[in-house]
Amino acid sequence: MRKQLSLLLIVILLAGVAVFLSACQGQTPPSSEKTTADKPLTIVTSFYPIYLATINITKDVPDVTVINMTQPTTGCLHDYQFTPDDLKTLSEAQIFVTNGAGVESFMDKVVSQIPELKIVDASKSIPIIEGDGEEGANPHLWVSISNAIQQEKNIGQQLAALDPEHAAQYNTNAVTYAGKLEELRARMHQTLDGIEKRDIITFHESFPYFAREFNLNIAAVIEREPGSEPSAAELANTIEIIRGAGIKALFAEPQYPSRAAETIANETGANVFILDPVVSGPMEADAYLNIMEGNMKTLQEALK
Repeated sequence: MRKQLSLLLIVILLAGVAVFLSACQGQTPPSSEKTTADKPLTIVTSFYPIYLATINITKDVPDVTVINMTQPTTGCLHDYQFTPDDLKTLSEAQIFVTNGAGVESFMDKVVSQIPELKIVDASKSIPIIEGDGEEGANPHLWVSISNAIQQEKNIGQQLAALDPEHAAQYNTNAVTYAGKLEELRARMHQTLDGIEKRDIITFHESFPYFAREFNLNIAAVIEREPGSEPSAAELANTIEIIRGAGIKALFAEPQYPSRAAETIANETGANVFILDPVVSGPMEADAYLNIMEGNMKTLQEALK
């Protein structure tokens, strides 16, 4: 009798297990992870002007975080030393937005060490100004407002392709920000096109794209590379150019000491003004617009 009861109990238990397994086969097992489409997206930008463009394009896009890889005081990425912290930051991101045109000299290291990282190149379809001798391509594309417009369009299009779920919002934001840049460009042309004096002396090689856009002539560059003090011969040559052309304005940059410019100013009677190439500043969406507005007013005063 006990043997029969034991067999009956085993049959009942096996039947219960079968019913439980059958019920589970028709259900999706719970998951502790979101699907790929629902995961937050981390975008890293290489430096300040690219960060400004990207935060405008990603404005109000849900689950998207934008991080600037370098400090906002880093300045331009001339000879920037890629650090282990930078590698860690990029390894935790899905997309890296770059200026391109060679300014991110560390890109080979990034691509080789984080091959799955998606790269957005903001320099696509922008004509590059080639330097003299060994200077190479000039990467300061964003200092031209027309180039800045093309860069933000490039960023918007590439982000839309990489994150199609939010493509419509990227495109809308890109159109909105482009409209602000186009309005500023029109006002700057209205202000600067009628100025008679077109010769300027700049501190670094940051302004060729800007000068080309507003038909200014860069008569001399005091320091071609940041931190490289001009030689006595270079200083003498710049002083001769200023005296010969009657140039009354020198343009230094807020990110670097202006000792050389002040030395030249003392020798020639020229005034030193500040032009900002937008490589550092407040981490605010309208910062590029505000800085360029300031540059317009500076040029208007210096060249009147």
